[in-house]
Amino acid sequence: MSSLPVPPLLPVFTLWLAALVTVLKAVGYEVKRNRIFIPSATASKTCNKCVCSTVCACGALQELLSDDDKRIENQLKHAQVMSSVPKMERGSSEPRPAHTSTAPVPIPRSSSVSCHPHPGSKKHKRTPLYQRSMSFDPNMLHSNGHTAFANGSGPGIRETGMVEKLLTSYGFIQCSERQARLFFHCSQYNGNLQELKVGDDVEFEVSSDRRTGKPIAVKLLKIKPEVLPEERISGQVGPDLHAYALTMLHGYIHPVVSAIPAYLDGKSAPGQVPTGSVCYERNGEVFYLTYTPDDIEGNIHLDSGDKVSFYMETNKLTGAVSARNIQLVKKKQMRCQGVVCATKEAFGFIERADVVKEIFFHYSEFKGDLEALQAGDDVEFTIKDRNGKEVATDVRLLPQGTVIFEDISIEQFEGTVTKVIPKVPTKNQNDPLPGRITARIGYTDKELPFGEKDTKSKVTLLEGDHIQFNISTDRRDKLERATNIDILPDTFNFTKESREMGVIAAIRDGFGFIKCVDRDARMFFHFSEVLEEAPLHISDEVEFTVVPDMLSAQRNHAVRIKKLPKGTVSFHTQSEQRFMGVIDKEVPSAAKNVSPSKAKDPKEPEEGVIAYEDCGVKLTIPYFAKDLEGTSTPQAGDKVEFSINEVKRTGLQSAVSVRVLNRNSSNAKRLHGFVATLKDNFGFIETANHDQEIFFHYSEMCGDVDNLDLGDTVEYTMSKGKGNKVSAEKVTKVAPVNSIGDDVSTTIMVGKVVRPLRSVDPSQNEYQGLIEITEEGANKGQNYPFGIMGMSSKSDCLQKGESVKFQVCTIPQTGQKMGCNIVPQRRATVESVKDLFGFITYEVGDSKKLFFHVKEVQDGLELQTGDEVEFSVVLNQRTGKCSACNVRRVSEGPKQVVAPRPDRLVNRLKSITLDDASAPRLVIVRQPRGPDSSKGFSVERKTRQPGVID
Repeated sequence: MSSLPVPPLLPVFTLWLAALVTVLKAVGYEVKRNRIFIPSATASKTCNKCVCSTVCACGALQELLSDDDKRIENQLKHAQVMSSVPKMERGSSEPRPAHTSTAPVPIPRSSSVSCHPHPGSKKHKRTPLYQRSMSFDPNMLHSNGHTAFANGSGPGIRETGMVEKLLTSYGFIQCSERQARLFFHCSQYNGNLQELKVGDDVEFEVSSDRRTGKPIAVKLLKIKPEVLPEERISGQVGPDLHAYALTMLHGYIHPVVSAIPAYLDGKSAPGQVPTGSVCYERNGEVFYLTYTPDDIEGNIHLDSGDKVSFYMETNKLTGAVSARNIQLVKKKQMRCQGVVCATKEAFGFIERADVVKEIFFHYSEFKGDLEALQAGDDVEFTIKDRNGKEVATDVRLLPQGTVIFEDISIEQFEGTVTKVIPKVPTKNQNDPLPGRITARIGYTDKELPFGEKDTKSKVTLLEGDHIQFNISTDRRDKLERATNIDILPDTFNFTKESREMGVIAAIRDGFGFIKCVDRDARMFFHFSEVLEEAPLHISDEVEFTVVPDMLSAQRNHAVRIKKLPKGTVSFHTQSEQRFMGVIDKEVPSAAKNVSPSKAKDPKEPEEGVIAYEDCGVKLTIPYFAKDLEGTSTPQAGDKVEFSINEVKRTGLQSAVSVRVLNRNSSNAKRLHGFVATLKDNFGFIETANHDQEIFFHYSEMCGDVDNLDLGDTVEYTMSKGKGNKVSAEKVTKVAPVNSIGDDVSTTIMVGKVVRPLRSVDPSQNEYQGLIEITEEGANKGQNYPFGIMGMSSKSDCLQKGESVKFQVCTIPQTGQKMGCNIVPQRRATVESVKDLFGFITYEVGDSKKLFFHVKEVQDGLELQTGDEVEFSVVLNQRTGKCSACNVRRVSEGPKQVVAPRPDRLVNRLKSITLDDASAPRLVIVRQPRGPDSSKGFSVERKTRQPGVID
């Protein structure tokens, strides 16, 4: 037996209910516990009175009810809808949409029967309830094609429903009182069809189609939705929530309170309705209602936390309560984010992250350490209106990297620069992105702007440059621009700019100068114009472009500098042919060298002249000292071989790679000697016999004086100057020769210096030094002379009285026996050691102490006072002062014992207290700082006891 739940009836209709029960029992129905039980036999039969294929007794009930009873029935249905709104909490008197409703309950499918005009006829195939195809003639509806009832027996009864589907000329209605879906033609709508839409509540009569006999809706009228009492309620919008399938308006309330997301406002996926929620408070309880974009008045967007007012509306079909006619009362005070872009004395500006705009803020509004605030910090703030202007208040720091303005593409693109950024901006230039790049992205050509900060380096860009870049998209206004712009190596093939070459001549702090191949003047350049990341050095060969200076059109500077391999740049061309000639004029000796210790202003080098013949024509060509080959200096009349060099820039020619072939026989005799002394601008040469020294001036040196050392073998010419003083001229460094001969005794002798060299003691007349044998034997007391070449270390300075070990050799030219391989035997104690130097107790000349540097200590040992050491003494030829070198520790000295503090001082320290006014005080003049400029001390200071040494 099937059952239908009967809605609860109000007390005022008790009499009506009793009458209704009597009628139902009379026609064969049984009523128990507010439910109507339909007999199975009745449910299986076809009813001529029913038009809906649901409850077969429906038609019979309509006939038995009077007009007054019908009115009462409609009021009962309305009361059921109102009573179906559940409370949110127990004891609440406010309505709230629920999952279930007491709206008319659907009949089970097993109770549905086919409706045919002849109950006793043969059973036909059931017609589907929602069949879309239907024969329909609108003219029949307004004539006598049908009556108000489905069987055409009497006037029609008005029903209500909701437009479920609406097409161009017809639609479907979902009935409110019963579970039926009725077809209607648009011609049956009484009103402006443009105002009718899906979801509207309508009132209609039920008729049947003449051909098919199916029920249809006719005489449609749009009715206003039934709402709760017209009381505007104040509430608040909840936090954002994305709309999805479960957020549709079918009487189901999503458990999260929400505002409609901005990107879903007014649009959603098929089958989805973007919804939000509002909440309000009544009698200490909170209630939640849903709303859609159509429920908002005005073209505004609601955010979570906004204060609103609204009316409540009940959906007649579902019984769900929702909010409508929502008006914004007060906008929620939103927290914005941004980046500090400028700071002044008492205020600053913030670049906002939501719009492309800067906003002012005063330092008094910053909540934090003001000294730590700087440009580039991420902050959040609240916007307020003051004197008609927006200002940022309650400014607080955010973690670095919180605010992101733009999204940069991972993919890199190639393009061409069509407009460069001017170096000097014009007064009318307001575009922050004045540069332009064209690139083919996808299958279309696109132009992108860029600014000064969008290039990877500060290298000057030129129109036509082939570049590589990423695309940056601003999150605020979706503006695209090119960034991370980098010049590609093949760009010079596209720009066709004029490139020049040169050599780095000078480098300063951040800039330098290039010696150009094709220009006389040196070209200025800045380090930011170097294409490679590797630093440049002097004499590096480079390629560059010359552009006029923007600040001064009369000056040029080098840009887009590219380093070249060594040997690429050449300032001149050199002939492959070798020429023969004779020295017509020597290079002046005074121009060859200057004192190495005295730097003078560079002057144009003086030149010599070579006479030669070319194709029978006598010619002359200049040459310079730097272009000579070998160690021998050509003199007038010498035959030489050379090549011709031509400067590209000027076309001037000169002789290079000059090499002496034959000496002029009339030239003076050349002698050999050894460098014995070097002073500031002169020196002395020890003769080949090691018995004399010859003066020479650095101006007579042929070659670089800086390469000259003690003991070097030289070639020179003797000359006499004023007062018949002998001096050496045309001094030339030559390959070393055996200076002490081959006859060297194997016996090592011990002696002492009885006379030093004249370079050590200039007051003596003899040049040679003298050593006396001190060891016991037949040769004790015998003396042997020595010169600079007899020293084992040419820089060692032998003092009178020093003990030495040596050997004896015979000079081949004179047969004289002399001391050689002389090694001093020095031992002394360390007197004191400072930070990087110290002193040895050793008498040298008038001084009782000998200086040494810690670098001269062998094995990297740290010497202490009292250590015994061996060392060598060297004489600075230019200053005349001696110092120790090759210091080697022989034995360690006694350890120092720290003497205890005197008793009187200990007693004094013990008697001092912090409260003693007479105690010594420490006054801090300035705060101490560490080496890294940090304040205070990183190591905790320990409390020390007076008189106790750690």
